[in-house]
Amino acid sequence: MIFKRLFGVIVFLATLPVFAQEVRLSESKQGIDFVVADKVLLTYQTGMAQVPEGVDAKFAKSGFIHPLNSLSGQELTRIQPPDHYHHYGIWGPWTRTLVEGREVDFWNLGDGKGRVDFGHLITKKEHAEYAEIVARQNHIDLLARNGAQVAIEEDLGIRVWNAQGNRYAVDYTTEISTPLSSPVILNAYRYGGGIGFRATSRWGASNSHILTSGGNDRKTADGSFAKWVMVYGESDDPSGQSGILFLSHPNNRAHPEPMRVWPEEDYDGVGNVFVEFCPIRHEAWEIQPGKTNILKYRMIVFDGKLSVEEAEAYWIEFAKY
Repeated sequence: MIFKRLFGVIVFLATLPVFAQEVRLSESKQGIDFVVADKVLLTYQTGMAQVPEGVDAKFAKSGFIHPLNSLSGQELTRIQPPDHYHHYGIWGPWTRTLVEGREVDFWNLGDGKGRVDFGHLITKKEHAEYAEIVARQNHIDLLARNGAQVAIEEDLGIRVWNAQGNRYAVDYTTEISTPLSSPVILNAYRYGGGIGFRATSRWGASNSHILTSGGNDRKTADGSFAKWVMVYGESDDPSGQSGILFLSHPNNRAHPEPMRVWPEEDYDGVGNVFVEFCPIRHEAWEIQPGKTNILKYRMIVFDGKLSVEEAEAYWIEFAKY
């Protein structure tokens, strides 16, 4: 029996020491893979994900994380579900947005008012302890008077730390600003920005669970405020379970952050897990020209069990970061 330091958190192991597995980057036409020992942990998609036959082409999209896999190979994200073709794994567009006095929706792609896509890669880096990229994502106002224009510039940083045991950590840092001469208003709404997660179609009301730092479960989490939220469910890992712990940094706007969590009865309780940190749920946010606004999140991706005590310890460590 030993203690081991895991991403700065002391955890108890009942086995021999586990050595870190280094993360490397692999680039293709479709995206950038973060890889450990020839296993893809996650892909940031730079290429356009085309829609199924018969679906409106407006729903095609780039600039999101999918797949996100656990170390045992469990795919935990989902894109283009038939109930919401605009859902894309892990992503965070803004919804009811005022741009030059017009309402622009960057989330609901089918409305044709706005969209968010990959622009270009700013940096990529392989370090002894992690691999990371920073990508420019353009929030495009499709209704602008003189034609489509970029209303919000987002620099998204994705850092994947070396894997330890059956867990690894992903930092998701978004910096947003507007290149326009007037403010962009992110109106209060239950969807928008932060970090959103559409889970694997396998998870539903009967085989998955949600728990927040405030002790809320799926029945009570929606609209509550949380420092962290754990989403986990049935998997083919030998333990029978995999999941993601989402951490919100204390410097984030509206922290502890408001949550959007779908009710468990939606869509007959099947394939219906959606969770989001939504910093504009209760109060609008004005993005001023010339000012950069930062939101920081961390995901702990795990197979097996993760306790409330460990979740809190991970958050305490992230809060120092």
